Amino acid sequence: MSRCRSAAALVAALVIGHASPSGEKVRWTEAARVDALSRAIVWQPPTTPIERADLAATPNAVPEEFACRFHVDDLNGLTPKFECRLRGGEVVKVKYTGAEPYGEVAATRLLRAIGFGADNVSFAKKVRCYGCPRFPYPTLKVVTLVGAERLFEAGLDYDNAIDFEWAAIERKSDAVTIQTPETKGWAWHELARVPTSSRVHADALTLMAVFLAHWDNKAENQRLVCLSGGPRRNGTCARPFAMLQDVGGTFGPRKVELAAWRAAPIWDNRARCSLSMAALPHGGATFVPIEISERGRRFLADRLSRLSGAQVASLFDGARFSQHDGATADWVEAFQTRAAAIASGPPCPKP
Repeated sequence: MSRCRSAAALVAALVIGHASPSGEKVRWTEAARVDALSRAIVWQPPTTPIERADLAATPNAVPEEFACRFHVDDLNGLTPKFECRLRGGEVVKVKYTGAEPYGEVAATRLLRAIGFGADNVSFAKKVRCYGCPRFPYPTLKVVTLVGAERLFEAGLDYDNAIDFEWAAIERKSDAVTIQTPETKGWAWHELARVPTSSRVHADALTLMAVFLAHWDNKAENQRLVCLSGGPRRNGTCARPFAMLQDVGGTFGPRKVELAAWRAAPIWDNRARCSLSMAALPHGGATFVPIEISERGRRFLADRLSRLSGAQVASLFDGARFSQHDGATADWVEAFQTRAAAIASGPPCPKP
């Protein structure tokens, strides 16, 4: 899957904070981050009604074919990727092989269509990268390991280019990220215990994470942003929003694997409406067992039910799932079966 950096002013994830749209450094304390998460919304009404959502497209997507200049930066994770600078200065993240691109394109489109937060991720038929080494990701890992970024960048040949086909391109929103020297993002065990102002929506998002089998949920794979810009005079955010950031390890759990996604359970205990990811890779990472509310269950069930079979098919077709594993019709059937497991059954004990 993929991640991208958006506007040039928002490129650097600073040790002391994050850059605002004006380029000003934004400083957040850990207390301000915790406060923001306790008040964060996790859902907003989508701009397009769910029934009319185009799940085959990504808003603000890059062109199907485009050129960019290789950008040297240290990258986490194991998926082959690199960053590339567009003509206007924006830096995007390019994931050029593996299973993650399929899952991230589909998961981000689905999350946004329902009203949850996600970055804009789309496929590009061809990316022409000027200055790219032939094997950009392993080359970057070696360069950053020995601390030779500046020397390496000085030797790049921007007259030569390498083409990458069907790569996933991620563009981040320009909302200001809330992070501290100690913490990037938020963990699911934090969301489970904070008295968030949108508990129903938080329960629905938690259930959605299980629906997707979003097991790779370390804190930096979720993001906390401030929709109102930088901190107020008291150092807090007026409109915090908690969203998912890196959702490539979905539809599996081993990243876009039809049989495994079919078999991954929704409920740990349906009678109690308890959820767990203990059986998924890394024991579910930061996800902790939780009993969700009936209103949270119904909230997600209602929104999933508004998607037609044709929309779901367009989701998997647009994300090119059949190029990786399984036929589109089989993915649609698995999606509808999992959605039915959420919608059916008795009410949850918690109202």
